[in-house]
Amino acid sequence: QVQLVESGGGSVQAGGSLRLSCVDSRYATCMAWFRQRLGEERERVAFIWSGTGLKGYDDSLKGRFTITQAYDQNTLYLNMNNLHPEDPARYSCAARWDSPCATDAYDYWGPGTQVTVSS
Repeated sequence: QVQLVESGGGSVQAGGSLRLSCVDSRYATCMAWFRQRLGEERERVAFIWSGTGLKGYDDSLKGRFTITQAYDQNTLYLNMNNLHPEDPARYSCAARWDSPCATDAYDYWGPGTQVTVSS
């Protein structure tokens, strides 16, 4: 069983930055951030393959969002820079036991943290 707890969400002005954190209770092969915007389906923002450090991003977010992992703290991060008015969503972290990581089929999910961007 994996427990995931996100933090770091909040309200920021367009152009601002936020850093989301996700503490996971045990190691998982793949860790990822997803988001669900109001009225839309959940989408994968970024993933990291814990064993290799390989990262992947949604093409539209590459360059603004960065996923990192602190193995000694069992913590996953998402640094979000230059936030746009279309970025507000509930951001959730997820864990998956096996590769591939570039999938939406993750095994465990955190409750999420809300991000709001004002223009």
